[in-house]
Amino acid sequence: MGRQLGWDRYLVRRGTAIRLDQLPTAETSLCPDKKEARKLLKQYVREIDELLDTFAVEEKRSLLVVLQGMDASGKDGAIRKVFTGVNPLHCRATSFKEPDAVEKAHDYLWRIYAVLPARGQLGIFNRSHYEDVVVAAAREKHSPQLIRMRLQEIADIERIWAENGTVIRKFFLHVSPEEQKRRLQERLDNPGKHWKLDESDFADRRHWNRFQKIYEHALSRTSTADAPWYIIPADRKWYRNIAIAAIVRSTLQELRPRLPHPHIDRSRFRL
Repeated sequence: MGRQLGWDRYLVRRGTAIRLDQLPTAETSLCPDKKEARKLLKQYVREIDELLDTFAVEEKRSLLVVLQGMDASGKDGAIRKVFTGVNPLHCRATSFKEPDAVEKAHDYLWRIYAVLPARGQLGIFNRSHYEDVVVAAAREKHSPQLIRMRLQEIADIERIWAENGTVIRKFFLHVSPEEQKRRLQERLDNPGKHWKLDESDFADRRHWNRFQKIYEHALSRTSTADAPWYIIPADRKWYRNIAIAAIVRSTLQELRPRLPHPHIDRSRFRL
């Protein structure tokens, strides 16, 4: 149903020039009713879980879901709402923070390889290998030449992953500066959310336009048939969730996972 409902409207076509300030952040056109969206989300999560059961047993491919976006765009919430209810035996979420001393001693993709999903598994990246390009570029720590080189490296490595059986779907959670401000203020006001705050959240907010420009460049350069980007309107959390769930569900349906043939002749056994 994902494709039938038109969720591919958020797909970034290869080589498309992106202007994030011209794309909606609060749109709900494909599922405007909040109650209906929540009802559909439960159905989609159940179907994702069922499909993953077969996907895991088939053990031929892996599925990687990448979530990127500005601070407070909803990456944590999307993981919690879309993938809670999925069998944890088949699913692993990884959050990428600032690289530690060991990670800095290796190339920027080293830590990514360690947590790529195995065959039959769903891997979810909260931030990802793009972080080491986007953040450094927005903070003016990388030259334009290095940015171009790393984006090409990422496109190449994603193609290699895909050729070796990893299906990749990447989601940019597109939030407005006004909504980000509201969410950050909510964290400031709520003691239960103080742990989420970091000085970089406020420093990076001052460089909003820089982040938007480098994301535009990255989305355009690295959205491919093997590893497409979807720009998801993320001001409405419930709409963000149903969009991601619909696309993940549709992806698994298109993969058509099948149970393997039995290893034994059942007719030989009696209980």
